[in-house]
Amino acid sequence: MAACSFRRSIASQLSKVLDLPPENLIKSISAVPVSKKRHVADFQLSIASVTEGNSSDCLAQDLNLQAQKLAERLKCDAVVSEISAGPGTVNFTINRELLARTVLQQVLKDGSEYGVKSELFSTVPRQKAVIEFSSPNIAKKFHIGHLRSTIVGNFIANLKVALGHEVIRINYLGDWGMQFGLLAVGFQRFGNKDKLKSSPLQHLFEVYVQINKAAEDENTKKLAKDFFRKLEEHDEQPLSLWKQFRDFSIEEYIRIYKRLGVHFDEYSGESFYQEKSQEVLKMLEDKGLLQKTVKGTGIVDLSEKKDLSSFSTVMRSDGTSLYITRQVSPDLAAAIDRMNKHSWDTMIYVTDKSQSNHFQHLFQILKLMGYDWAERCQHVSFGLVQGMKTRRGEVIFLEDVLNEVRSRMLQNMASAKTTKEIEDPMETAEKVGLAALIIQDFRGLLSSDYQFSWDRALQSHGDTGVFLQYTHARLHSLEQMHGNEQLTDVNVACLQEPSAISVLQHLLRYDEVLYRSSQDLQPKHIVSYLLTLGHLAAVAHKTLPVKGSSPELAQARLRLFQAARSVLANGMKLLGITPVTQM
Repeated sequence: MAACSFRRSIASQLSKVLDLPPENLIKSISAVPVSKKRHVADFQLSIASVTEGNSSDCLAQDLNLQAQKLAERLKCDAVVSEISAGPGTVNFTINRELLARTVLQQVLKDGSEYGVKSELFSTVPRQKAVIEFSSPNIAKKFHIGHLRSTIVGNFIANLKVALGHEVIRINYLGDWGMQFGLLAVGFQRFGNKDKLKSSPLQHLFEVYVQINKAAEDENTKKLAKDFFRKLEEHDEQPLSLWKQFRDFSIEEYIRIYKRLGVHFDEYSGESFYQEKSQEVLKMLEDKGLLQKTVKGTGIVDLSEKKDLSSFSTVMRSDGTSLYITRQVSPDLAAAIDRMNKHSWDTMIYVTDKSQSNHFQHLFQILKLMGYDWAERCQHVSFGLVQGMKTRRGEVIFLEDVLNEVRSRMLQNMASAKTTKEIEDPMETAEKVGLAALIIQDFRGLLSSDYQFSWDRALQSHGDTGVFLQYTHARLHSLEQMHGNEQLTDVNVACLQEPSAISVLQHLLRYDEVLYRSSQDLQPKHIVSYLLTLGHLAAVAHKTLPVKGSSPELAQARLRLFQAARSVLANGMKLLGITPVTQM
């Protein structure tokens, strides 16, 4: 990684002066974010992070003084061409020719691995991660929360895979419970075998809505209860109908996820853990953790003083689970089963923040049961999205969202004057539209709620996914027009203009941004990095013409744009976006 060699070079000089080992210094030296207002140095060392003792005791002026003294003791060399003191920092400017040569060589050489090979990750052990995400309920709405869970989970999985971890992607379906008794009764009344095959999600949803109108009717209730009881007893006929509901639904989910660019290694669900849930309840009982309330409900006391100030309900009074909320006992069984099956290092659940309590309880109970690995479970929660509607009204199916974003994007592309004839407008519109959805979703902290707006998401200028796709397509066509032959020994030392330097400086920071996202699993760091890269590339594109420049200059500029496009594409793919080449 280009940044690594520069950081190391700065660290080795600092280590002699400060008498500290260079590896202790490397994390304190960071690439400086590009500023529109002024020329900035390339790297800075924060004085507070290397001074002995508690930095909060140090007054700002002491730190500034220390920075000045340290800067005076350091010398420029073949790598560093300028050293200056800033507020509590020492700033380093890299030799400009070396900067251009090193960064562009590295981006070209590492390709899709640029940034992930950085030594920032050298201390991070390669791990096996299980990620559970998406997890819709069969025959119910695929609401916007499921969409968020799908794209967030996919991002975390992509990032982990890129960093060399092994990832198992699990979709944990709501595929069990009393509602299947009701659904089966509904299907016997209103169902249609052909519709079940051709559009299972929609058909089962419609049947479920219809039968729900009669759900209070005693006869319907009795039939539903009977069906579900037979299902629990593994009676062949009900089981085969339930299996059809599940299998056809999964087939259609797979097809729709494919449009999103998402896949799963395992489709699991509550149905897998019926017997095992009973075993878990028995284990809780054997360990003396299961208590019965007066009403006969099974609970686990989670309070420190054992005064039931905090507890979790694991079983209803009739010994069954009413599937109103997400159930604790199947989740306990699933966690234990996944540990036995995959022996993972970390397990991540991606759901909305209303389930935070549930997962807190889940992890606490696992710990009480003696499973120390509960500490390696993590709930990545996200906020709620308000106001996402399609032209037909409320979002019921994921496919509605995908069709809507595609048709709106097609319309925008048709009315834009810049749109050239493209080979597959439908597919391009879908990819650009998805980029718009993902960037709008990932711009803030995942935990924050936001108001969805089609108009804002699909704008072609500003900080949007459409802008990123447009920039990528433009840079791609620039390469097609001028640079199809493999550029070999290009002299990039001539890239000295401020707009070229800004792009190079920004490319230097990519590994730090990846590192931040890998630490807190927030995509926003990568999103804002890519948006800035897009804007810097757009400025460079305006001010550094390839056409009409001398061959040497044209080749050097092409190399710069090629590097910007390559990193842009890498980052977009991590976020779950497929970069388009024409638009």
